[in-house]
Amino acid sequence: MRSEPTADVAVLWARYKDECDTAARDALILNFSPLVKYVAGRLAASLPQTVETADLISYGIFGLIDAIEKYDPDRAIKFETYAIARIKGAIIDELRAMDWVPRSVRSRAREIEQAYVELENSLKRVPTDAEVATHLGVSLSEYHDILAKLSYTSVVSFEELWVSGDREDGQSAISSIRDDRADDPVSVFESTEIKKILADAIERLPDREKTVIALYYYEGLTLKEIGQVLGVTESRVSQLHTKAVLRLRARLHAAQTMP
Repeated sequence: MRSEPTADVAVLWARYKDECDTAARDALILNFSPLVKYVAGRLAASLPQTVETADLISYGIFGLIDAIEKYDPDRAIKFETYAIARIKGAIIDELRAMDWVPRSVRSRAREIEQAYVELENSLKRVPTDAEVATHLGVSLSEYHDILAKLSYTSVVSFEELWVSGDREDGQSAISSIRDDRADDPVSVFESTEIKKILADAIERLPDREKTVIALYYYEGLTLKEIGQVLGVTESRVSQLHTKAVLRLRARLHAAQTMP
């Protein structure tokens, strides 16, 4: 059973729906605008830190306006319930529109991460490129082409490596550490465990991939500079970096889902 709107809001709905009063519509937008902030804040918690909450709010406003225009006050549904779904949909649609990476490529990334987990569990060692390609049912050259495409999506911070394949269920390592200028035992423990898991995952990387990670993230070298150090092309370094990131994601996700 839905709750009835306040008298003032009920009047605004009547003026807008019955008289097409734009001033009433603007007043409704202002009245329900906190819903946008609420939805944007919840979505921001599961997105990379590079996504600004202010941007999400601006996308959500369009969802709120759409909800107000299409809402029927006579229906037995609370406006807040109806609007939240519209606002969330508008934000997600805008984020998808801004994503330059095809869904098929992101799907391939998840398949490779899963292949690493399954092969390492069965082989008890790091699988070769040929073994991964066979597991995926593609040729070695096709596998290398996939890695080349994924190289445009794999430059992330170590904090974001804790995010699982499904971003809605994932959480960054940094967001799990609370800092209130005091040593919280739970936070210290979680931070220590995450560092141990990440250090172990890096240590298990093949030597060249481990070198690329060290030079790129710790020494601040560019892919071109790393290529000069290793005596390989920049595209080969990009491929090594992509494989390393996928391996780390797979191992961290496996550790996260262990009972």
